[in-house]
Amino acid sequence: MTWFEAVGWAGSALLVWSLLQRRLLRLRAFNLVGSLILVVYNAGVQVWPMVGLNLTLAGINVWQLYSLVRTRHDERTYQVVEVATDDNFLAHVVRVHWADIAKFNPAFRFDEEHRLAFLTLNGDEVVGVLMLRPDPQDPSVAQVELDYVTQRYRDLSPGEFVFRRSGQLTAHGFRRVLTPPGMVAPYYARLGFQKTRDQYCLDLPSA
Repeated sequence: MTWFEAVGWAGSALLVWSLLQRRLLRLRAFNLVGSLILVVYNAGVQVWPMVGLNLTLAGINVWQLYSLVRTRHDERTYQVVEVATDDNFLAHVVRVHWADIAKFNPAFRFDEEHRLAFLTLNGDEVVGVLMLRPDPQDPSVAQVELDYVTQRYRDLSPGEFVFRRSGQLTAHGFRRVLTPPGMVAPYYARLGFQKTRDQYCLDLPSA
């Protein structure tokens, strides 16, 4: 096998591997790289139909990546809906994603007492779940107990719409948000939270 053939095999392997990705942004990025490698390889061996195919795939991936990045902060893309904590659909969502939730919120336990729940949606698809409860000592402080984003949307940070743009937290009288200690791989620094010891804190804007 020549080094050029190895390049072709590598491009094919990357293209296949990209289809195994559950995160949308990674799927499109890896698929784009694989397609571009195969454009070069097939042009080198003069297989022009495959060049055309992979150029088309590359163009589709560029457009999809542009759409994902362009709409990741677009309020028209994500909606935040408050749901009752005894809602059967909420319980179903938590149950379906329970194993993944435990990786990031290992101390989370599902109950319905003194808790608020919000679903972040893209169209009719659930992309995130937020559960919090008022601090017993200061009801203006919301203590986050679950902040979960599904794997497909984890690179797109839809959580910002709950904390900064939905207005639903301030509508409940909250002025500050505290995250639970020990949360794995938190993303809060990108949303303006300040780290205090092993927690993150966000002062909410006035309603």
